[in-house]
Amino acid sequence: MQANSDECLKRTHSCGELRADDVGRRVRLCGWVRSYRDHGGVVFIDLRDRDGITQIVYDLPGDDADEAARQMYAQARALRNEWVISAAGAVRPRGPDRENPKLPTGRIEVLGDDLVVLNRAAPVPFEPDEYGSVSEEMRLRYRYIDLRRPAVAGPQPRRGGIGSLMEALRLRHGVCRTMRSVLDAEGFVEVETPFLTKSTPEGARDFLVPSRLQQGCFYALPQSPQLFKQILMIGGLDRYYQIVRCFRDEDQRADRQPEFTQLDVEMSFAAEADVMGVTNRILAAACELAGRSFPAEPPVLSYAQAMADYGVDAPDARFGLLLRDVSDLVSGTEFGVFRDALAGGGVVKAICPPGGARFTRKEIDGYSAHTREHGGQGLAWCKVTAEGFAGGVAKFLPAEVQAGLRQRLGAGDGDILFFVADKAAAANRVLGALRRKLGADLDLYDESAAAWCWVTQFPLVEWNEDEGRWDSLHHPFTSPWPEDLSGLEADAGAARSRAYDIVCNGTEIAGGSIRIHSPEVQQRVFGLLGIGEAEAQAKFGFLLEALRYGAPPHGGIAFGLDRLVMLLAGCRSIRDVIAFPKTQRGTCPLTGAPTPVGPEQLAELDLRVVAPPSEGHPNALHRVGDPEAGEENEA
Repeated sequence: MQANSDECLKRTHSCGELRADDVGRRVRLCGWVRSYRDHGGVVFIDLRDRDGITQIVYDLPGDDADEAARQMYAQARALRNEWVISAAGAVRPRGPDRENPKLPTGRIEVLGDDLVVLNRAAPVPFEPDEYGSVSEEMRLRYRYIDLRRPAVAGPQPRRGGIGSLMEALRLRHGVCRTMRSVLDAEGFVEVETPFLTKSTPEGARDFLVPSRLQQGCFYALPQSPQLFKQILMIGGLDRYYQIVRCFRDEDQRADRQPEFTQLDVEMSFAAEADVMGVTNRILAAACELAGRSFPAEPPVLSYAQAMADYGVDAPDARFGLLLRDVSDLVSGTEFGVFRDALAGGGVVKAICPPGGARFTRKEIDGYSAHTREHGGQGLAWCKVTAEGFAGGVAKFLPAEVQAGLRQRLGAGDGDILFFVADKAAAANRVLGALRRKLGADLDLYDESAAAWCWVTQFPLVEWNEDEGRWDSLHHPFTSPWPEDLSGLEADAGAARSRAYDIVCNGTEIAGGSIRIHSPEVQQRVFGLLGIGEAEAQAKFGFLLEALRYGAPPHGGIAFGLDRLVMLLAGCRSIRDVIAFPKTQRGTCPLTGAPTPVGPEQLAELDLRVVAPPSEGHPNALHRVGDPEAGEENEA
């Protein structure tokens, strides 16, 4: 058969599809050579595609074989890894002593009677099966090689995680399809919103796009479709959703990318329970698709409760080890650190790691250093024994205080108590970080478990010490809690918002709020944030105008799709579930982006590069336009 014949591309099955029931059937498979073994008289080829691996066998032709058979055998012996081929033949059993239980196709093989080389491959920089020993930078640079990594049979890596980027992408596809199905059944309409939009302050730096037609002006890539979806509600669309790319120019982490994907949802005439109900149904369907559990009614915590018990607004509820305020119990002790913190309006909080009495002094010092890394001043501690408290601050704790601490913290013999004395916010932050570390160090939870919860009633604003003003905790379009409206200006720090997040294992998966639909309330919130009428009109005039023309009560939520798929796939980074992610420095190893552009493109935009990132930058101090034109010719 000729390599350019379309017949050789007509696959009958995928490489992961054949089973014992197919024995005797003639099949054609196409894919990449995963491995080849020439045993002198028989050639074994493992052929791979996105669905799996099938073994193809080519036997040495007999003396009476024709020239075509001999050439085919010689061609099989010449195959190398990652060559692209089409192979045909009859399915036969491998035999009991040659079966491979690690492969779904391991009970059969194909006796090849046809072979077409569709493309040869140069020696690859790494074998797809060897991804575990290859740096992430290398895998991103050659992403097309990393994509060929086969699915893993048997025990999965990362305690339940999937073993293939291809599997992750197919799971992602299934999650998107499921989300659309649920929302379609509930009457939502998918609407696309612009990528080139107006720069508005939403909590992170914008990516800016210069306009060629309006020189000196810039579009911004959207951090979210927030304002557009609110305008859709004002326009009467009633129920909107979109699986959309969003862009934020901020420092990267394992769960953050400069461009990311979210499921965006908005509803008219809706309260918190309505949005949370839709969200629960979407997540339940996505979890079922991935073979994961989702509670019938996820628990709901207030922000105040989450901070008090866990120290963070995205609690990991897979384990206990809750923070407890012990200020009242230790207020009369002579320990100076406790006394000073309480006198200054602070608190003393504690946690009780089970079995912690076995910690060495070096380990305790390590945990103390960990708290300092998170802005704390160190740890006070004592061990719980049958004879009473010992070590650390035990000498400052009378018997009645020890009894109270045992009861409040559920402490038993062999445990240890860790104390932090500071302002409430700092104590929660520091002790919450320590709780997460202890949970991992002491194996207090199953990594494959999923603990979901809602967190509600966040503060409306937070104080910006550097700039001496209030900032929105979420965004300035979040509705204040109705009971807190009357004292909004008088006691802004106490005002709650109608915001809500759903959290799994300490990671926010989706967050949203009921929006402000009254122009008067919106102007009050802008005033609270130090945004005057003129500035509000300049930045958000189109929204404020729309609110004047009959805005319905509305609210919504945005899901971090990358984070959700990461969770469902059992991966530890969203880069493992994105086809072409950026590195932590925001670069693309595959394409080399971002890269300099030529002087012609800069000239069209009337731009120049003033501060090149490195010596020898091709655009270094490149001036465009008339050199006499001054600043008017620079954007």
